[in-house]
Amino acid sequence: MLKPLSILLPVLLIAACSGSQPAPQPPAPAKLRFAVIPKALDIPVFNYAKIGADRAAAEFGDVEVLWNAPASADQLKQKEILESYITQKVDGIAISSLNGDFLRETIDRAVDSGIPVITWDSDAPTSKRIAFYGVDDLASGRILGEEAIKLINGKGKVALITSMGAANLENRHKGVREALAKAPGIEIVETYDIKEDAIRCAEIIAAGGRRYPDLAAWVSVGGWPVFTRNALTSVDPSKTKVISFDTVSPALDLLREGKVQVLLGQKYFGWGSESVRLLRDIKQGKRPPTAIIDSGVDIVTKENVDAYEQQWKKMAGQ
Repeated sequence: MLKPLSILLPVLLIAACSGSQPAPQPPAPAKLRFAVIPKALDIPVFNYAKIGADRAAAEFGDVEVLWNAPASADQLKQKEILESYITQKVDGIAISSLNGDFLRETIDRAVDSGIPVITWDSDAPTSKRIAFYGVDDLASGRILGEEAIKLINGKGKVALITSMGAANLENRHKGVREALAKAPGIEIVETYDIKEDAIRCAEIIAAGGRRYPDLAAWVSVGGWPVFTRNALTSVDPSKTKVISFDTVSPALDLLREGKVQVLLGQKYFGWGSESVRLLRDIKQGKRPPTAIIDSGVDIVTKENVDAYEQQWKKMAGQ
């Protein structure tokens, strides 16, 4: 028996409409949320780590970088930030430890809860962190010491600048002392603890220069003397040489002006980009081939500063 047209028409219309609709698309996969935590927001070298992390995240396309740190160096606040990311159940954490021993239990708790943790720039070697990316600090400290020996011909008074507590700086400090100990004509007159405060650097150097007017060299295991233009104002380069870590602005200008003689550069962009890559690999089941990934350092002097700056601008996308 034929069905009435009034019954067939709605069925045909429904079929036609349903056939014209596109198939529903599956939702886009959620991005991996990686927390990247520098020592502090007011330390300029870490700005380049953020560029590296953001660039890597954009290239992968499936990563979101959560960037946070204390406004200035404060190990308690850094621990609180780390704890907040554990509570948020992020997919991975990369941290430059102000004090690795202080953070050990918190890092272990993150790993035990299923959140992979790597360290960069400054390690937490006694923790359960999976890997560390950065310079071999003991070896780079020895390089600082060896460069100082060459500059002052193996004799004279030397003052050191460090920041106590951070594993990377402690190892550089140790390396400097090991190298200088091989030059019996050199006397280490004092080690200054700058407490990660670049603003105090000018005051420390001026006071040290007054106390030791015959000082042959300043050796700094961090970039505090070259983070600002005025930190070395009181130094007479014809009498006192300066050897310092870090090459961020205005360090290269100070080198060209003769206020500092040797700089050691780190892989600042890699702190961020390699951290993101390592965490992403771990989430995909690829463990790092080694727990310590040595980035190496760059020794920068007047002879190679122009070439180094060109390479820097290329990496910064300038």
